[in-house]
Amino acid sequence: MADSASGDGVDPPVVVVVDAQTPGNVGTIARSMKNFGFSDLRLIDPPELDPEGEAYGYAGQAREDILPNASETTLEAVTDQYHTVGFTAVTNEDGSSHVRFPFTTPQELADSLPISAVPTALVFGREPTGLHNEELLMLDEVAAIPANPDYPVLNLGQAATIVLYELQELVLGDTQLPERDESYANPEEVERFHDHAETFLEEIEYPPEKRAKTGRLIRRLFGRVHPTGQELVTLRGVMRRAASDRRFETE
Repeated sequence: MADSASGDGVDPPVVVVVDAQTPGNVGTIARSMKNFGFSDLRLIDPPELDPEGEAYGYAGQAREDILPNASETTLEAVTDQYHTVGFTAVTNEDGSSHVRFPFTTPQELADSLPISAVPTALVFGREPTGLHNEELLMLDEVAAIPANPDYPVLNLGQAATIVLYELQELVLGDTQLPERDESYANPEEVERFHDHAETFLEEIEYPPEKRAKTGRLIRRLFGRVHPTGQELVTLRGVMRRAASDRRFETE
C-alpha cells in the first residue's frame, strides 16, 4: 500500500477473481495490481498457479509478493466482509431488471468510492462468461467498461487492467482520498437493514411475487448511496412504526 493511502487511513480495494480459467490472466491481473498500487488479491476457485508456469511468467514483479500472497476465499465470505462491486460486459437496458442495472463506469466509480467508509472488493468473473446472474445478485454494485457495442466483451486481464488504472488515484494519489468518515454504516449494519426490510415487506403484506425484486432494488440503491449508521437506524424506526400502524389498523 502506498504511504499516501495508508496515511489517510483508507484501505485500497481488494481484487477478487472468480473462477479464472487460465493462470495467465491471474498473472496479468497481479501485474496490473502492482502497476497501480493494489496489493490484496483474493481468488475464488482458481486454476493451479505453478511458480514455474504462466501465471508467474505474466506477473512481472508481482510474482514476488502479490501472486504468492494471494489467498483463496468464497464469494459469500467476500460479500460478508466488503462493499462489493461486480464487473460485467452485459448490462440490462433499464430499471425493469435489477440484476445488471443500474451500472456505473470505472471512471464514475473512481468518483464514488472515496465516500465509502467500508472496505471495498472489486469482483471480476470468469472468462468468457463473466459473473453469473446468481453471483451478481449477491453484490452491492454493478459496473461496466464502455466498449464497442458490437463487441463489448474484454479479456479478463484487460478488463481488470482498465479498472485498476481508472482507480489508481484512490491508492497512489496524495490528496484525492479523504479521511474516512466512521459514521458510514459497516457491512453488518447494512445487512441488518436488508433483513429488516425483508421482514417489513412481509409485515405490510407486500405482494410475495414482488418481494425479491424489490429487495434487489433496495440493495442496489443502498449500494450506491453508502448510508450512514444513523440513517439506517432512522429508516428501521420508520419501518417499525409503519408496520405497527398497519397492525393497529387491521385489528
